[in-house]
Amino acid sequence: MPAPPPPLDQPRNPLHGLTLEAILTALVAHYGWPGLAERIPVRCFQSEPSIKSSLAFLRRTAWAREKVEGLYLFMLRDMRRNA
Repeated sequence: MPAPPPPLDQPRNPLHGLTLEAILTALVAHYGWPGLAERIPVRCFQSEPSIKSSLAFLRRTAWAREKVEGLYLFMLRDMRRNA
């Protein structure tokens, strides 16, 4: 069986190499749970939020994961602008 191809280098992709947990943790640290729930209104951020339950939801819900990744990219751009 041939070996899989090596991973592509993505130096300009800010999400490359980040786990969903790292992204979510950074968003919670920056916005807090109430701020995150305001920006992405899903129940796992609004009612008894936790990293574990949110990760379970985001891993099986592609549209919510895309929103979280998009908000993370927005947060990075905003932080760079204000630095």
